[in-house]
Amino acid sequence: MGSAADAERLVREFCDVFDGRDAEKLRKYFTDDVVYHNIPLEPSVGIEATIAFIDGFFAMCESMTIDTTHLAVSGDVVLTERIDTFHIGETVAPLAVMGTFEIRDGKISAWRDYFDLGQITAMLTGVV
Repeated sequence: MGSAADAERLVREFCDVFDGRDAEKLRKYFTDDVVYHNIPLEPSVGIEATIAFIDGFFAMCESMTIDTTHLAVSGDVVLTERIDTFHIGETVAPLAVMGTFEIRDGKISAWRDYFDLGQITAMLTGVV
């Protein structure tokens, strides 16, 4: 088990790199058997499925930023409260997200994000 400081540093760095919209640059942060789950959607299981999901997600927006408003660490688990802001055409849409990251051997082995699916559906359909 790594230190809480290492787990926090990993997640903060990951969120910063995520803003670059390059799914391949995120690969080094995941274990091969990572499970990425956007609740209530179906989870992506394994690194290839996770990278493919993120890549498809990036294709839907011109840019995005992650602002971590709160972060808590307990052992190898990092909890984040974030505002993920998406730029889609003329639409700028902030989305409140709670995220859980489980760290194993210095990498993310599980990542779950909780958000309002109705809000993201409205955003993607231009109803925001």
